[in-house]
Amino acid sequence: MQETLEVSLGDRTYPIIIAANKIISFGAELSKLNIPKKLALVSNQNVSAIYGGVVSCSLKQHGFESIEFNLPDGEEFKTIESLQSIYDFLIENKFDRGCGIVALGGGVVGDMVGFAAATFLRGVPLIQIPTTLLAQVDSSVGGKTAVNHRLGKNLIGAFYQPELVYIDISVLDTLDYRDYVAGIAEVIKYGVIRDYEFFCWLEDNVELLKNKDSSALTYAIKKSCQIKAEIVAADEREGSIRAILNYGHTFGHAVEMLSGYGTWKHGEAVAIGMNVAAKISLQQGSCSQHDVDRLVGLLRAFDLPVAPPNYKLDDYIESMRLDKKVKQGALTLVLNRGLGDVVLQKITNVKKVFSAIL
Repeated sequence: MQETLEVSLGDRTYPIIIAANKIISFGAELSKLNIPKKLALVSNQNVSAIYGGVVSCSLKQHGFESIEFNLPDGEEFKTIESLQSIYDFLIENKFDRGCGIVALGGGVVGDMVGFAAATFLRGVPLIQIPTTLLAQVDSSVGGKTAVNHRLGKNLIGAFYQPELVYIDISVLDTLDYRDYVAGIAEVIKYGVIRDYEFFCWLEDNVELLKNKDSSALTYAIKKSCQIKAEIVAADEREGSIRAILNYGHTFGHAVEMLSGYGTWKHGEAVAIGMNVAAKISLQQGSCSQHDVDRLVGLLRAFDLPVAPPNYKLDDYIESMRLDKKVKQGALTLVLNRGLGDVVLQKITNVKKVFSAIL
């Protein structure tokens, strides 16, 4: 099985390949593109131990020279210091503008390596091989790259599109359950913001997805990537419609920051954030209690958390004020309009709105 989607961005258009049991074919697919032969293969210790050798072998078979570098594993290492270590590795190994960088890993690796590719020598080709469900359906697609700051998530970054996103669903077989269902949160998000029928399909296929059924998983990944690709093609740099992809993220990022990066999986924090966003949507008259109950029920069906951690309201508010989506003091929230549609709403009295929910 292999399918190809496209993120249409003019001369920066790139393919998303979705395959099964074909990670060994990565080098063959890459050789079809105009990619430099010298590549940095950046991963983390855990992923590299399973897939690093296979990818390196595939690259070598098709005329590429790759040098591996592993980062520490975990959101808590998504830092300027880790980014610096990537630059050190590239410079010490004499990488130049005739090179490329392959990100092999989940969202943390993809985001950091993407930012390194965007900024090293003012930009070198980037290829993404996402190995978590969350990275496959979200972070590897669309060109958002970043590292965290102690005061906020993803505050330091750049928009930088890859040359290829290569998704092999079979790598999810080695993903632990908690990481796997954290990715399902982002899949559910797409149904809420854009596709009611997809949301209903998810409700009907919970057990198949929890058991990693190949057919159901392929459909869910393909549909998620299609939705994101359409949105990114319409608004690459989040000037308008792309902001809807942040549904559940504003509060979710606050949860991650306040708890210390790595305590909550990103998808778990987003699930909590979607519950909060839905309750605010109900408060604002954008959806019904039945809509909230269906969303919360679907999140719980995948064993995702929905209750906000017990931090002070003022701490949540201060964290959200540092969010990237704050402009001139106003926080823009993504609120669901029923299920399958959303609206962007500026909130000036943040404390009033969130105190009624928390």
